Amino acid sequence: TLSFFLVFVVMILFHPALSIYINTLSSTESLTISSNRTLVSPGNVFELGFFRTTSSSRWYLGMWYKKLPYRTYVWVANRDNPLSNSIGTLKISGDNLVIFGLSNKSVWSTNVTRGNERSPLVAELLANGNFVMRDSNNNDASQFLWQSFDYPTDTLLPEMKLGFQPKTGLNRFLTSWRSSDDPSSGDFSYKLEPRSFPEFYLLKGNVRVHRSGPWSGIQFSGIPEDQKLSYMVYNFTENSEEVAYTFKMTNNSFYSRLTLTYTGSFQRLTWAPSSVDWNVFWSSPANPQCDMYRICGPYSYCDVNTSPLCNCIQGFDPGNAQQWDLRIPLSGCIRRTRLSCSGDGFTRTKKMKLPDTTMAIVDRSIGVKECKKRCLSDCNCTAFANADIRNGGLGCVIWTRELVDIRTYAVGGQDLYVRLAAADLVQKRNANGKIIS
Repeated sequence: TLSFFLVFVVMILFHPALSIYINTLSSTESLTISSNRTLVSPGNVFELGFFRTTSSSRWYLGMWYKKLPYRTYVWVANRDNPLSNSIGTLKISGDNLVIFGLSNKSVWSTNVTRGNERSPLVAELLANGNFVMRDSNNNDASQFLWQSFDYPTDTLLPEMKLGFQPKTGLNRFLTSWRSSDDPSSGDFSYKLEPRSFPEFYLLKGNVRVHRSGPWSGIQFSGIPEDQKLSYMVYNFTENSEEVAYTFKMTNNSFYSRLTLTYTGSFQRLTWAPSSVDWNVFWSSPANPQCDMYRICGPYSYCDVNTSPLCNCIQGFDPGNAQQWDLRIPLSGCIRRTRLSCSGDGFTRTKKMKLPDTTMAIVDRSIGVKECKKRCLSDCNCTAFANADIRNGGLGCVIWTRELVDIRTYAVGGQDLYVRLAAADLVQKRNANGKIIS
């Protein structure tokens, strides 16, 4: 029996596939830089421990993919408060997870307030890469005291949520690294702006660089490249509890992540079993000209296949012809004929990224016919569209201000109906020779 036990121990020590990885940290344990100990998630996908980047002497607590041939970091705890040398400890102290540095000085903490519960705490790295702190006797996900999924770095993993909780004020958003070798907070962020028709913005500082377009029921209208994949499911939730985007993998042999790079590119990357590197499935902004926020000015749209790129919507002319001729389109376009409020109609523009939804009004209970009536009955209404393109079109979105940040796609986008005066509508003759708009 003893010899069998020794063989078993040797097999575990020298056969990685049989190794027993630890994914929990009890209230009496710690991770230190000097011990080189890490936590490994069930399934061996993620590993959590201290690291330093190639050109830096600063130390961070972070998480990376365990099995990949080189480090791909997905989360960093103390990104803006690194340890200056190799003295560092992660442990549960009081009611919090804390990183201590030199002279036992705290450099990072989960900073939660606990009730009167006094059962021991445990930190656990879950199979999906969520690092959580919970009561040792309570495994309920809704009762976690703290979780890393609520504090993303530059990466969105499957089952993480990107978005806003109206009741708690929690807004989960991505912030880029400072550089390829510096995980501190960089210039770019990708966050949801909560409103009646929410969408994501890529920001440089506080300046909008790119807009995702609103969720069409299938994808974001400004990211048509994010097609359905056989091994991935997307979901956008919008209710009183949360407004959030998430995705899940249906095939665990594939990895996928959304990452905001230090250069300001929002990307979906995938790793197949046969991969030797991450594959950039899509990158946004995809087109540096047409995807930049408000590049064309109001009432004009960007088209990569035209020269100049910016075009006035039917019924509109350049607001400043001289600037327009000089390829300075920021002044946008103005109406050829003022709206009369009665007798107006609509021009249908196809495959469009819907305009900025800052002041849009949404009613998901009515369809496109009722939407058209409602727009015509409001003298301030400038355009309308379906809120959801599934099942032939559902819901109603109405714009009452100028239309900005529009572009057209060869594939993707959706129909946008722009209000025009009767004189600017294209007139056609029907089979009986009668003129119709």
